Amino acid sequence: MTDQPDKLLPIANVGRIMKRILPKNAKISKEAKERMQECASEFISFVTGEASERCHKENRKTVNGDDVCRALSSLGFDNYSEVVSSYLHKFREFQMQKAIDNNKGSGSCNSVDKDGSTTGVGGVDIDPIDFGILQRGGK
Repeated sequence: MTDQPDKLLPIANVGRIMKRILPKNAKISKEAKERMQECASEFISFVTGEASERCHKENRKTVNGDDVCRALSSLGFDNYSEVVSSYLHKFREFQMQKAIDNNKGSGSCNSVDKDGSTTGVGGVDIDPIDFGILQRGGK
């Protein structure tokens, strides 16, 4: 994959995600970031390809969140599928509440807290995805 840099995730984003998991004093080599960049990009392509095949069989052009969850499950990533399905459900509830509140003319908007969680319309909290598999500092 190294010959196709346009198909890789931005390395700065990969490094930032890696740093969130590791202890504060840990260092990450450039090579480690590059390998993780390749692996994560390949994983996304793998799951997206599976979801896309299903859409093609169903004569649909748009891959949605449910397609990604089914793809994760069919590829044997059931733990991820369950977490992503739960997050997708929370996100959809948040979007519905936001639409309802916007129709009422509330004028509220979302804010992102320092910990990355989002406080939305009506005080509804949407947390960033936490797969609970990797813990900071090996906890």
